Amino acid sequence: MRQDDREALHELVDRSSERSAYLRFFTGGRATAHAYMDRITGPGYAGHALVGTFRDQLVAVAEYIPSGDGSADLAILLDDAVHGLGLGTLMLEHVAVDAAAHGVRKLVADVLAENRTMSNVLRDLGMDSTQEYADGNVRVVIDARVTPRLRAEIEARDHAAERASLNRVLVPRSVAVIGASRDPSSVGHTALRNLIAGGFDGPVYPINPSADEIAGLIAYPSVLDVPGPVDLAIVAVPAQHVLRVTSDCAQAGVAGLIVLTSGFAEAGQPGAEVEIVRVCRGAGIRLIGPNCLGVVNSHARLNASFLPITPTEGRVGLVSQSGAVAAALLERLDVSMFVSVGNKADVSGNDLLEYWEDDANTDVIALYLESFGNPRKFARIAGRVGRKKPILLVKSGRTGAGDRAVRSHTAAAATPDVAVDALVRASGVIRLDSVHELIDTARLLSTQPLPAGRRVAIVGNSGGPEAMAADACEAAGLSVPELPAGLIKARGNAAVGNPVDLTADAAADELGAAITAVVGSPEIDAVLVVYTPPFGSGLEETRKAIAAAATGSAKPVLACVVGHDGVIEGHVPSYAFPEQAIKALAQAVRYAEWRARPLPAHEEPPAADVESAKAIVRDRLREEPDGGWLSPAEATRLLRCYGVDVAEAVPVHDADAAAEAAARVGLPAVLKVTGPVHKSDVGGVRLGLRTAEDARDAYQDMSARIGAEMTGAIVQRMLPAGVEIIVGGVNYPTFGPLVMVGMGGVTADLLADRAFRVPPLDAATARELIDELRCAPLLHGYRGSAPADVEALAWQVARISRLLEDLPQVSELDLNPVIVTPDGATTVDVRIRVAPAQAPPSPLLRRLR
Repeated sequence: MRQDDREALHELVDRSSERSAYLRFFTGGRATAHAYMDRITGPGYAGHALVGTFRDQLVAVAEYIPSGDGSADLAILLDDAVHGLGLGTLMLEHVAVDAAAHGVRKLVADVLAENRTMSNVLRDLGMDSTQEYADGNVRVVIDARVTPRLRAEIEARDHAAERASLNRVLVPRSVAVIGASRDPSSVGHTALRNLIAGGFDGPVYPINPSADEIAGLIAYPSVLDVPGPVDLAIVAVPAQHVLRVTSDCAQAGVAGLIVLTSGFAEAGQPGAEVEIVRVCRGAGIRLIGPNCLGVVNSHARLNASFLPITPTEGRVGLVSQSGAVAAALLERLDVSMFVSVGNKADVSGNDLLEYWEDDANTDVIALYLESFGNPRKFARIAGRVGRKKPILLVKSGRTGAGDRAVRSHTAAAATPDVAVDALVRASGVIRLDSVHELIDTARLLSTQPLPAGRRVAIVGNSGGPEAMAADACEAAGLSVPELPAGLIKARGNAAVGNPVDLTADAAADELGAAITAVVGSPEIDAVLVVYTPPFGSGLEETRKAIAAAATGSAKPVLACVVGHDGVIEGHVPSYAFPEQAIKALAQAVRYAEWRARPLPAHEEPPAADVESAKAIVRDRLREEPDGGWLSPAEATRLLRCYGVDVAEAVPVHDADAAAEAAARVGLPAVLKVTGPVHKSDVGGVRLGLRTAEDARDAYQDMSARIGAEMTGAIVQRMLPAGVEIIVGGVNYPTFGPLVMVGMGGVTADLLADRAFRVPPLDAATARELIDELRCAPLLHGYRGSAPADVEALAWQVARISRLLEDLPQVSELDLNPVIVTPDGATTVDVRIRVAPAQAPPSPLLRRLR
């Protein structure tokens, strides 16, 4: 709310009914309400107020006024015209999150007993609350803490709102084609013809001010002249006219736009695109594009695109940011829906994940993306949707970390592409390297059940391709177990172990019987049929036998018909080469294992002194506005704000100070240079200094060799030997924080044994991350050594995870090494770089992007 909202707030009061004013202000008439609006927009107002607009008109105001004792009074007024739309709940969510961020512990709302609607809204908000009845009023006291229940309630409401906003766009009742033309080669004419040819059964309105009829349909000069309501408008006019057309659609009450026109952000004209989005936002219009191919909904017989082909109906929901890639996919993949998002000015892959989560016609979701608009939101949505339906992703643009690679071990390793991998892996998304792999995997997942394990039976008529399939299984981590004796009935020259080679002259019915037998075996989780045509009964008869044997199977059955890609009889995926089939099957196995894991139990994040930590970062950025490395003392103080165990380090700037510090911290001691990032590379680490004199000599020698780059040193007591681990982190402006764990010490880069996760990480998730390392056996007691304290290391990782989330200004962080012994995990060297950064928006605040 701003002071210049005063007039609009008075107009809101005037539009409110006497009943609404009474329920909000507990008095009849509007005089009290008007006086209150003057007060809250005055200079002495002590509260926090939020206003809501609808079609550019102020229609709501919600506020909380702190009382000074950790509580705050809460109130809201809605325009009668927007009751029942969920706006009040949305406003209260924002107000409650803001109040909690400002230290409010309790929100108190006084509600008339007869105002059951507001009492229910407050009760269902998702926060713990109590109600007290007195003198005809209800006092609702809300615990302002953010809880898992609140997160779940907000997520559920966001999901419902997202689906509702897209329903009239993806399943419209009527469509207008703005820019429809008589020219058969034009985009507008193609889009109109595709709608007609696709059999869309709602009204279709060509819009062209210079034509009375197009393609046998009455044409209209403007969308404002159409005689009936328009759910969806396809826009194919020149770029300079799109904004005017958008304004007309807003006035006409259109629900969605598909802007096929190019010439916006992709052509260096972002301003025009931003203005189009602004108009759409104000009118409640969802926008697909601009610069896109359009939308197809096979089950609704909607082809709202200018595709040169008609996609085949299937069970895959497909999103593509590239038109060329989309065209290639649609020639080979059957889809339930296809959305070309183009520039993603509004509707993105995140929105479509929300929509397809509950779509009965979509079993698999496939994404080809060139960029993420909101990666953290993608991870949250995909992690939920993936529990119901597999999500396949091909992400282009695998790039390195550029100049960041010279700064720290973690920044060198945590490239943007590694960040994508960590993001999607944590969410159960199946990331694929090519469009071809996406097609292969989508065919399997959209036609077959998920495998219950990794045991594969290979049945076929040719030993060579079957051996190749077995080798591919081993390479992919799948097993090819020996089959039970007597399971396969075959002629004497057949091999009936596993693979099952029925020989080249095996008939189709023999192959079908073998498939049926292995499908029924409890020793097998999936079946690959390998057939080399034209042997046996020939291609067609054999394909039919494979399909018949696979029908009704609770286990996945897939085929390698050598040289032939496709789907057999609509339900058995078939691959030209055995390696293709096994790659797709391995992806399905890994996804099934992820989905079968129980959801992690909620753990409270590690305790932290966040305010002191923020002060340390703030002070450093005040001195270095462009950012820089924290001093060892600052870095240690920052880590201790989060409970990270850091070895004592005494900063020194000359040889005598080094000798004194060594005697004070305890001998033997360690001397480490400050200045260079990689100390060992320049001889900047000396271990096992047994006397103070050794420390003095080491400092003098180090200073002579390193020179001006040596800005000082630190002295520490030498710790007992243990497993050296690196714990690191980076914060990307787009992706947010990323945590790394790996083999530490001087071999950190050489061995490249590391694993990554996207925060938040609790101790349990941190333990999983640690166990992914090849060096993990060293921590668990390797060849008779004592097990290290993995639990202490896991908590260190969890604490670093929270630090990176709380402090987006921490751009790079290396704890290398963390020495893990049977008695704990201690950080002995730390590098932290800070840089200016904006805090990401709270995931609790519902927003379209």
